[in-house]
Amino acid sequence: MNKVSFISLILGFASLTIGCKSGISSQKITVSPASEKLLESRYKMLLDYPVDSLSMPRSMNIKTNEIHKVPSRDWTSGFFAGNLWQLYKLKGNSQYKEQAQKWTVFSKKESVNKNSHDVGFKVYCSFGEALKVEKNKDYEAVIIKGAATLCTRFNEKVGSIRSWDFNKEIWDFPVIIDNMMNLELLFEASKLSGNPKYRDIAIKHANTTLKNQFRDDNSCYHVIDYDPKTGNVRKKTTLQGYNDDSVWARGQGWAVYGFTMCYRYTQDPVYLKQAEATAKFFMNNKNLPEDGIPYWDFKDPSIPNAPRDVSAAMVMASGLYELYSYTKNNSYLAFADKLMTSVQTDKYILSADIKAPFLLDHSTGNWPKHDEIDEPIIYADYYFLEALLRKK
Repeated sequence: MNKVSFISLILGFASLTIGCKSGISSQKITVSPASEKLLESRYKMLLDYPVDSLSMPRSMNIKTNEIHKVPSRDWTSGFFAGNLWQLYKLKGNSQYKEQAQKWTVFSKKESVNKNSHDVGFKVYCSFGEALKVEKNKDYEAVIIKGAATLCTRFNEKVGSIRSWDFNKEIWDFPVIIDNMMNLELLFEASKLSGNPKYRDIAIKHANTTLKNQFRDDNSCYHVIDYDPKTGNVRKKTTLQGYNDDSVWARGQGWAVYGFTMCYRYTQDPVYLKQAEATAKFFMNNKNLPEDGIPYWDFKDPSIPNAPRDVSAAMVMASGLYELYSYTKNNSYLAFADKLMTSVQTDKYILSADIKAPFLLDHSTGNWPKHDEIDEPIIYADYYFLEALLRKK
């Protein structure tokens, strides 16, 4: 063997070894011209959707062609305005911005709604996205007010923000993994106002979640119920997973995204460590389908006949792009690219003949309640568009 051949062999072996350690090699997002054209046609349908404060699109029953429309109090109400803002950033078409402005104002009243822990989703996914496009004191005021409202649900003894107020006969102080996503509102409010209170509460909530919400394998429980008087954990359970010990796919996405976001604001390595650990659990799960789009719960006994959840995949993709930016671990970038390649096909993009303000199909909302199963759901589109922006 000559010297050149020997060096080539060594380099090839090194490359193979690195690829095996990362679990997946780097790749680019590949989208066919037909899929790109289909997506463009779907983007325009968002512009055509009639403006109505009581008809924010949440999901759609493909069989009946019925769009599930909600008012601002619904936790998903901020996503449609957010989608329009993100499309404006992606496409540069001022029509998206004009429509986004019209829809955004409908979420303003939620900045004073103390009956919901989802102030972050409702206010930050609308007004937060607006503020990324244009500096506006009114937008800032709504975000700060929303943060102050969210803080009223914080319990110092527990060290967390209370999630739901319903089912009081079942739990005393429920905290769900989804709540990690609402912390971005608090961090931003402290930046905008100079008041450290919001940031401090966000950190306390993240630390309590870090302590109690994760299993030894780094998957997370959906719900932790606390005793509000002592702060002790009463039980670890679920509402949207298959059972208490199952692994609800979207919950894992909320965890990776949420703790990566917390690292962005704090630079605390413990948050990055947890985000990486849960990301690896998700990426390497034996029940993950070949295309990376997870079943709605990793432990549903009906796998491989269980419904998928594109929304979980899109939350994970967006979170992984940010996680890669801090770690430079190529496996996160490659896996996010794989997810984005998978969904940008006619298998997951809604067909052009479906006239509705949605982009992607095959998400699962709440399987135990048989609600929004294998349908287009608005937040899948939101995190898909955010992932496109983060990739760029």
